[in-house]
Amino acid sequence: MRHLSRQKFIAQFIIGLIKSRNVQFGEVAHHLNDEVKVASNETRIQDFFREVSLDYGLLAHLLLRLLPATGKLRLCVDRTEWDFGQCQVNILLVTVGQGAFQLPLYWELLDNRSGNSSAADRIALLQTCVRVLGKHRIGLVLGDREFVGHVWLKWLKDNGLNFVMRLPKHHQLTFANGRRVAVPDLGLAAGQVRRFAQVQLDGVWGQVWVKALAEGDFLFLFGNVGLPYMDQLYAKRWTIEQCFQNLKGRGFNLEASHLRCRQKLRKLVALVSLAYALCLSVGTVAHAKRAPIKRKNHGYRATSLSRHGLNILRQLTRPVTSPHEPMARMVDALLRWISWKVARYQVTKIVG
Repeated sequence: MRHLSRQKFIAQFIIGLIKSRNVQFGEVAHHLNDEVKVASNETRIQDFFREVSLDYGLLAHLLLRLLPATGKLRLCVDRTEWDFGQCQVNILLVTVGQGAFQLPLYWELLDNRSGNSSAADRIALLQTCVRVLGKHRIGLVLGDREFVGHVWLKWLKDNGLNFVMRLPKHHQLTFANGRRVAVPDLGLAAGQVRRFAQVQLDGVWGQVWVKALAEGDFLFLFGNVGLPYMDQLYAKRWTIEQCFQNLKGRGFNLEASHLRCRQKLRKLVALVSLAYALCLSVGTVAHAKRAPIKRKNHGYRATSLSRHGLNILRQLTRPVTSPHEPMARMVDALLRWISWKVARYQVTKIVG
């Protein structure tokens, strides 16, 4: 079997992430290989991040295999950033999924000192997603207030992609008769909603859904689909916020990384995304078939699907757990498949 040592390393690293819930190499090294010294494990991790390159397009195909093979998929685009000393980490990421099952699909680390993404950045990211998924499978693209501008919105519309974007309130509506109005001048009371079927924003024609919120703010949506329920479509954007929370503080503490090299950070995001995908897959299957998540009085689940899977995996990786339990066998098979796929498509390069 090709790249057997890399397959083992990837599986061990993912399990190490799950056990430690920490991306710092020194922490993961305690859970990598019990048969060698911790320092040797840490050296092996550093070697992997220095010498091995990943094909992120092929990794996107792998993550896609964890989703249903048919049906429309929802893309959410967002950006997250944090500082480590003088190093500024700025990640532009797209998630893909159906319902509550949403996975990271593709990402880039921006080199613009934590500034907003450009239209070229977003278009390049979406072009990769279109190549991976096929345009026919993309049902909706969602984005927050950063993702505006003529070039970006026109590209979405010209490429036949259904989208809903939230806009800042200072953007003006232009009507067919040439009249222009700003959203705050519509005279909406808090809670009131207005819909416009054909208006121009940033030089692009589309539909607008506006709701006045408290303290002079607005939920100001622009898109080309679902005007009567555009707010319900946009509400699904919350899944990418949950994804970021699980990659960072509530999950694997990605912000604790001391890496400064953007190539290494991008690789770390890939391995953390695989760990998150494993947790979400296990949590989803367990909730449906073996261990349903209890619901609180307000009707929501007591814990998320990914956290449910994380708790199960941490329990299964304890020494007292039998490897012959049905759930343990399922997890082992899924992890072997993931690590085999990733290792098979790696391109190794020797540095120095």
